[in-house]
Amino acid sequence: MGSGKSAVGHRLAKQLGMSYLDADGLIEKTEKMSIKDIFAKKGEPHFRDLETEVIKTLQDYDKLVISTGGGMVLREENVRMLKEIGPLVLLWAEPDVIYQRIKDQTHRPLLNVPDPKAEIKMILGFREPIYNKVADFKIDTSKLSVEEVTSKIFQWLKSE
Repeated sequence: MGSGKSAVGHRLAKQLGMSYLDADGLIEKTEKMSIKDIFAKKGEPHFRDLETEVIKTLQDYDKLVISTGGGMVLREENVRMLKEIGPLVLLWAEPDVIYQRIKDQTHRPLLNVPDPKAEIKMILGFREPIYNKVADFKIDTSKLSVEEVTSKIFQWLKSE
């Protein structure tokens, strides 16, 4: 969250001549409720099951740039399926940068806590080793513009 996935995903898809898909947006549309409400009414495990179902439905599609929530890769099954679709690009940002980018947003269920900055650090501390293990390419977006991030990913994809 707050790493620039949506903005970069849209721009990269356009540059590559592909379609863009936001996995969380698809879940919200299918469930007819926000991610925040899914978490509140059905719980995080149910939401994680929905993420897995989304990836299963995308296996037969080509030419997609997919933006996923940061928890998507916590399941090995999801990582395997995502890598069948294409390379995994990790957009990373420092915890303080993420906090500054999202501090005024209220739709982040994992951050509805008394100290969201500490929660961001805790989440990233747990997830960073997983992210580093599964990512085919990692880019720190903390000090880069959307255009710079997109350009770096585009150049990396061309070199692959």
